[in-house]
Amino acid sequence: MNTPKLAALTFDDGPNNVTTPQVLEVLEKHNIAATFFVIGNNITPESSEVMRRAASLGCGIENHSRTHSDMTKMSAEEISAEISYTSDAVEAAVGRRPKFFRPPYIAYDQQMFDTVDLTFICGVGADDWNDEVSADERYRRITEQVGDGTVILLHDMEGNFRTVEAIDRIIPAMKADGYEFVTVSELFRRKGITPKKNIIYTNVFQDK
Repeated sequence: MNTPKLAALTFDDGPNNVTTPQVLEVLEKHNIAATFFVIGNNITPESSEVMRRAASLGCGIENHSRTHSDMTKMSAEEISAEISYTSDAVEAAVGRRPKFFRPPYIAYDQQMFDTVDLTFICGVGADDWNDEVSADERYRRITEQVGDGTVILLHDMEGNFRTVEAIDRIIPAMKADGYEFVTVSELFRRKGITPKKNIIYTNVFQDK
């Protein structure tokens, strides 16, 4: 029996009350879960409701810092404050602390690895933060880069409707190609991989 190909769809820079709910509508339509890497300063009473909806759909809620600043320019104390603020806010909203961290701008260094006690996650992307990249191009880039064990990096920032449009095509196309979508946490668990320190993962099978 063949084991299914697995991929984790992830979204950065939320939560918000415009695009994050639109992403959730697409996920619910296709009956899949994704993972949201949230910015602490975006967590409000209103957006916490959106996070709870995501969690109720089986989605993961993970840490993307408090202020989305370049953390390679921070002290260890500043880094810790960014992480703990966001993890505390996530736990207050959904009852679970993050286990994974995506560095803002994918900027990281050894001090960050030493200071942040979470697994670092990157992913294959499509520059979908750039409004000039069409939904067609986003679809093409993601489907061409994905493989078994891949993390997909997209953005649910407010107004990013082209990504909402793109994932409505990416998900069924990948399902037709034999993929199953899981959260980042489930991706490691299902593949039997224990995350290591000093690695930023784009695919769970990485060893460096």
